[in-house]
Amino acid sequence: MGSFSIWHWLIVLLIVVLVFGTKKLRNIGSDVGGAVKNFKDAMKEENSKPKLDEPQAGNPQSGNNESGHTVEGEVTQKTRQ
Repeated sequence: MGSFSIWHWLIVLLIVVLVFGTKKLRNIGSDVGGAVKNFKDAMKEENSKPKLDEPQAGNPQSGNNESGHTVEGEVTQKTRQ
C-alpha cells in the first residue's frame, strides 16, 4: 500500500484535463495566483501601517487628553435602562 506510481498520476491528470478542459484549468490557475498575490500585498501593507490601537500624545481623538482640550457636547436623547 505505497504511494501511487507515475502512471496513476498521469491517468488522473488526463481525466482532469478531459473533464475541465485546458482553458478552464488555466483560468483557475491565474485566479488562484492573483488571489495569492493580493493576499501577499495586503499582508505587506498591513505590516507597514501604524497600529491604530495605540494612542498618540497630543491627538484628541486617540483618547489621550494630554493637550488640555475639553470635548463639549449636547445630550439629544435620554433613555433609562
